[in-house]
Amino acid sequence: MSLTWNKTYDVVVLGFGAAGATAARFAADTGAKVLLVDSAPEGHEGGNTRYCGQIIGFATDKAKMKQYYHQLQKPLDLDESMIDTYVDGFANMKQYIEKYFDVEPISVKSVMNSWGSMLKSMIPEYPEYKGAESYDTFVLTKGFFNGSLWKQLRKEVLSRKNITVWYQSPAKHLIKQDGKIAGVQIDHNHVITNIKANNGVVLATGGFENNQKMIQDYLGRDWLVPQGSIYNKGDGISMAEEVGADMWHMHNFESLGLTYRMPVGQRGPILFAWTAMANGSALVIGDDGTRYFNETEGHRHGHNYFHGTWMVPQPTTKPYLIFDKAQYQKIEGLKLGDQFEQMLISAGSIENLAIKIDIDPKVLTTTIQEFNEQIKLGKDYQFSRDINTMKPLEGREYYALPLKQSMLNTQGGPRRNDNAQVLDPNGKLIKHLYSAGELGGISANEYQGGNNIAECLIFGKIAGENAAMPKDGNPVYDKTEATTGAGAQEESTEGEYKVGKNQYIGRSDLGMGDELVVRVTYENHKISNVEVLKDSESSDYGKKALEQIPTRIVQANDTKVDAVTGASMTSRAIEDAVRNALEKVKK
Repeated sequence: MSLTWNKTYDVVVLGFGAAGATAARFAADTGAKVLLVDSAPEGHEGGNTRYCGQIIGFATDKAKMKQYYHQLQKPLDLDESMIDTYVDGFANMKQYIEKYFDVEPISVKSVMNSWGSMLKSMIPEYPEYKGAESYDTFVLTKGFFNGSLWKQLRKEVLSRKNITVWYQSPAKHLIKQDGKIAGVQIDHNHVITNIKANNGVVLATGGFENNQKMIQDYLGRDWLVPQGSIYNKGDGISMAEEVGADMWHMHNFESLGLTYRMPVGQRGPILFAWTAMANGSALVIGDDGTRYFNETEGHRHGHNYFHGTWMVPQPTTKPYLIFDKAQYQKIEGLKLGDQFEQMLISAGSIENLAIKIDIDPKVLTTTIQEFNEQIKLGKDYQFSRDINTMKPLEGREYYALPLKQSMLNTQGGPRRNDNAQVLDPNGKLIKHLYSAGELGGISANEYQGGNNIAECLIFGKIAGENAAMPKDGNPVYDKTEATTGAGAQEESTEGEYKVGKNQYIGRSDLGMGDELVVRVTYENHKISNVEVLKDSESSDYGKKALEQIPTRIVQANDTKVDAVTGASMTSRAIEDAVRNALEKVKK
């Protein structure tokens, strides 16, 4: 059955958050005609970016940042070329912002004391790690959570006439034809529409923060309360799986600790007042009515200290903050609003409170008795909570606040390379498919605040430019070009390419998009020249390899040379094409 295309664009970008906006903007700047779609209604687009603190990670020292990042990933491995590309982006973030946003960014470290920043404990988040001193963050304007970055990204998209934006238009399926991603099926205005993408499709749909099934399947939780976009439902993961993408980092998510136990699918607030709420005659219980962590311990994006490492704890299904009348009066003074009062459960005794929240009264009574006894002993023998933060629960009135683990974002999704190309389980390209942002994000273990936004900007640019590169046009070749070392009478052709004496054509599909073609001159057992005749590589990172790798091969007289940082796929493609050419040399 033949497929009917309803519309055609050069590039289709799925997801209008930081990564998608960046990809669309840079694809459009190549001259490409771009369609950008989002599942959210207009005014609700932006993914998690519109809700975040607007801070952008950067590095003052590239070598130290790489050292720091390796420690954030331990004990897990990550491809070195990916790390190099990522760290290069961090080191050049100031120039990036100045050039592409026309803004002089503000270093948060430089204004920390004068601003009274709440981010002091986060810049860096892991100060004990080597190289941590190299980490800083930028903001575009004074302040945080002000939407400054998102507004700028949105402005850059809407100001470009060759970008069409569709809201409330969820993508349903990627369309694969002839071994490549040819387009996307989109539900636009409640009509299934087939959109052809001439050069590439970029997946930037974010994670699965609001998909209960995926949270259960990949994270082992029943559900978590989203604190960002409620429109991130794992659509990109489903589409990537359908076309055979490899998945990575599916276990990884970031949090800001506990929040109110909202109904499934509803956003919960960030409890900035948590330290004050838990400090005093208050404790947290799990499903069985016992304590399970240090309630006042500082976390690092939901990661708690655990025997030498930091990890997001496996939360109980229905935790509660339990406190007495004195603590209630203290919390009431924090002015948390109607939501706090509406959710609160109270009773005139511990036993009656336990019954109301479906906990064994004997267990809850014992938990509070043990808590109070440890205060008398001067030490929290269970979880080493600072005894100065503990006061006995007593009196004739007790309260329970229903809580739930919060969810900032997931990191899992299709595996990509340093060219933002999506890979299958064998490490081969899914042609014409790219990804950026939290969908298959680079963070595999511990997380440093500001990293995700930086990744959106770094890989969004790479994905957009690479997706826009023409893939199926005629090979670029100047017919007036003289052939090295050969007279006109000695020229012949190999396919559509001219070759002279001692010249051979080599091909490779290991690079970006379609095949890469080289012409190799091989004389007297020596590689004397390597020319790239056709490529689909990026004008940014890929160009470096196109300029440098042929020279390195000639100088070494060998195809095994060092890859160009940030362009390992292009480097390897050139090497592979040269080897293919040399296989044709007459022995």
